Amino acid sequence: MEATAMKTSVGLLALLVGILMPVCLGSPNKDDMQVIDLLKLNDMKLMEAALENIVTATWTVNEMYIVATIKLPPKLGGVLFGIYSKKDNIKYLEAALLGKINKAVLRYTREDGKVQVVNLQNANVADGRLHSLIMRISGLSRGPLSVEMYVDCKQADYVTGLPGMPSMSPEDLDSLEIRSGHKAYAKMQGSIEDLKFILGGSPVKIAALTDCPFLGEDNIQNSVNGGMNSILGEQTKMLITQMMLFNQVLRELREDIREQLKEMALIRNTILECQVCGFHEQRSRCNPNPCFKGVECVETYDFPGYRCGSCPPGFLGNGTHCTDIDECAHANPCFYGSKCINMAPGFQCEPCPPGYKGNMVSGIGIEHAKSSKQVCTDIDECTDGNNGGCVTNSICTNTIGSFFCGSCKAGFIGNQTVGCVPRRSCSSAFFNLCDVNAQCVIEWNGDVSCVCKVGWAGNGHVCGIDTDIDGYPDDPLPCIDNDKHCKQDNCRITPNSGQEDADNDGIGDQCDDDADGDGIKNVEDNCRLVSNKDQQNSDTDSFGDACDNCPTVPNNDQKDTDNNGEGDACDHDIDGDGIQNTLDNCPKVPNPLQTDRDNDGVGDACDSCPEISNPTQTDRDNDLVGDVCDTNEDRDGDGHQDSKDNCPDIPNSSQLDSDNDGLGDDCDEDDDDDGIPDYIPPGPDNCRLIANPNQKDSDGNGIGDVCEGDFDNDMVLDLLDVCPENSEVTLTDFRAYQTVILDPEGDVQIDPNWVVLNQGMEIVQTMNSDPGLAIGYTAFNGVDFEGTFHVNTVTDDDYAGFIFGYQDSSSFYVVMWKQTEQIYWQASPFRALAEPGLQLKAVKSSTGPGEYLRNALWHTGHTEDQVKLLWKDPRNTGWKDKTSYRWKLLHRPQVGYIRVKLYEGPGLVADSGVIIDTSMRGGRLGVFCFSQENIIWSNLRYRCNDTIPEDFESYRKTMLFDY
Repeated sequence: MEATAMKTSVGLLALLVGILMPVCLGSPNKDDMQVIDLLKLNDMKLMEAALENIVTATWTVNEMYIVATIKLPPKLGGVLFGIYSKKDNIKYLEAALLGKINKAVLRYTREDGKVQVVNLQNANVADGRLHSLIMRISGLSRGPLSVEMYVDCKQADYVTGLPGMPSMSPEDLDSLEIRSGHKAYAKMQGSIEDLKFILGGSPVKIAALTDCPFLGEDNIQNSVNGGMNSILGEQTKMLITQMMLFNQVLRELREDIREQLKEMALIRNTILECQVCGFHEQRSRCNPNPCFKGVECVETYDFPGYRCGSCPPGFLGNGTHCTDIDECAHANPCFYGSKCINMAPGFQCEPCPPGYKGNMVSGIGIEHAKSSKQVCTDIDECTDGNNGGCVTNSICTNTIGSFFCGSCKAGFIGNQTVGCVPRRSCSSAFFNLCDVNAQCVIEWNGDVSCVCKVGWAGNGHVCGIDTDIDGYPDDPLPCIDNDKHCKQDNCRITPNSGQEDADNDGIGDQCDDDADGDGIKNVEDNCRLVSNKDQQNSDTDSFGDACDNCPTVPNNDQKDTDNNGEGDACDHDIDGDGIQNTLDNCPKVPNPLQTDRDNDGVGDACDSCPEISNPTQTDRDNDLVGDVCDTNEDRDGDGHQDSKDNCPDIPNSSQLDSDNDGLGDDCDEDDDDDGIPDYIPPGPDNCRLIANPNQKDSDGNGIGDVCEGDFDNDMVLDLLDVCPENSEVTLTDFRAYQTVILDPEGDVQIDPNWVVLNQGMEIVQTMNSDPGLAIGYTAFNGVDFEGTFHVNTVTDDDYAGFIFGYQDSSSFYVVMWKQTEQIYWQASPFRALAEPGLQLKAVKSSTGPGEYLRNALWHTGHTEDQVKLLWKDPRNTGWKDKTSYRWKLLHRPQVGYIRVKLYEGPGLVADSGVIIDTSMRGGRLGVFCFSQENIIWSNLRYRCNDTIPEDFESYRKTMLFDY
């Protein structure tokens, strides 16, 4: 009878499969499964074969899977797998893990060519333990697209209703490549144990492949039911219901068949035993013990001759067969972030995650797991008596599960590297008195110095009046250290911070009517700084032969790229790299190797898209990235597009990468790669930018011996270094600059003419010109920028100012000053009214350079889609002719802090107060002019500074209180 029942069950199963299979599976080839082991693609042939399979399959399959077994250190992550274009780095498909925020990201190129970003939450895998990860992408052929993510066989997140992913063309095969992150994970001391890309298949097949039963059972039902009401119609609902009933019937049939097989085995054993009845002595039914290990066996007279007791605690079954109860799966007893380990029998929770404290939980049985869940509470590291490991007298801020070290407390100065010491004043016993007209400055490492106040000059211990604010006193000062800034100014009312004096007559060139002393006035002299009474000029340009670097070739710009004394116009090797201009693929940038990866005829050294052919080098937005590779996708707003940003989620405009590992210092926990973390234990590293694993510190001052006095190892002492924590920036220098024309159309006005003096610390603009910028190439995070502004004429009344946070010609901050009220002479495309007074503007232009941006800059006030006025001096006072002004700018883009102060002589005449704006999260510095001639920007100084000013916190608290 049992055999007949089994046959009947099998027949019913076959009947149901025959009826429902065509309805559920569709065409025969839809669910064929191709498994590509990405860790075995170690040569080009395997890579090409895999790509060919992928391209072919995208036309036929409806689903694809990314299956991985990974181990990641805490809070780290990166790209897991991707398919890219070798030519332009387009992401056809990319999966990545962001360990710091427990998130996975799937990116793919949509049918419209844009990149679709799918954020999947709860990717809790960056904890140093082994995890399994499955990403299921379905709807490739039927649409719309859905993405599901499973972590350790549990659904973590899903997203539905996504735009379609286009099929790949066979013509693209040669330009595609597969990349996986296993090498990068290994470098992070993690690993990818298994990584497969599966084309086609079904949840049940993937479940069998990965030992995850969830894909074919409850989670599919939940996923389907979750999206059914919003996506499927009534007929599809009926079909899904039939499929669920079919699955239920299949499970019941499987159980019936198992039980019937067991019973048939028992019958067969009984028959065999009966065949020998009477011929042998009856043996014990409990020896050997047929029951599960540890279960008592009792002999009986009933079939089969024995009875087993109950399964042990933590097991389910009939006593003969017992299976372990997975308390972790059924009760989830452990704290979020602590792994639950199932044992046979029972379970055990791992200790609370770092930053938490709590009980160790273990036990046997589901009821115990439900009633004894692990509780972990946050540890307040800042109250542990050790200030959380932060340096003494610094601010420790507790967060859930962690903490971070901040700036020094009020009354202290320093940082987490050098420590926090009490603020010292110039009148303290630790330091000599500063001049009454000087202020005490506490340097970043705690050193103290004296600096003369604005309107005064000297060495800080002695200060004298400085009328033109160029750093030199009007009269000589009795300084014992022979500081050059104690010498008398050779141009008392005209800024000349370089003190240039061509004829050595004691009168600076800037205010000498005959600078070269040849008897010919400057306005008539074709060599202002070189004596040439004969005024010989062979090429009839503006420069006489005595000072013309190309005496036989006209070249009014006198450009000399390699500074060899021969102007570019007549130099056969402009950049001095030993390769003639006609053969040089970068004629103005030294590159003796002539490397040209994209073979576009432009060498990598000067190519704005070194990996994509762009022989014309067009760069419409003047951001130094060519148009063909300029995505303008910059999610952290620091001016570097994501594909080129070494910290794409953290603003770091400077892009500093001290260990050249491709990870910017601002998101690298070990900047010098010496194994000592920058701030977290066992750190902090006492030489964060120079490898010193032994951390030797002979004088015990918190700074390692290898970086004592020169923290960034750039061969410039910290006291003289404008960026002591950045080896790429040492002194203020604008000798290398980029010119940006903001109104390139028309020729009514000429472009600005820039002259750089004093080793790059002074700039002069000589022409009445269109709006334009001269921008240095150094990009900054936080910065202090100051300089002296002076209009050395009485013939005009227009705009001059300076630039900061420059990212491209459509995105920058400008501080600009107009002398008088004036309507711009071109009323098209709209009427622009300039009012007198200092203005701070944020430029975010939708059009870029041209007539709209030109008029918007001239206009005082907001201009939609062009310029936002952040602040205007309420005095409505214009600048004065031949008068020196000193500006001081503080910009902290990480919090949006901006403050501008303006001095006339020693007196503060304008102060913007605290301005908060995050339009630009860092950028480059420069100067600005608009229709104004003879502008001098003198005694320019910039300094890297990420310290948040004290008035920011008080401002923030005031705003919160008002709100």
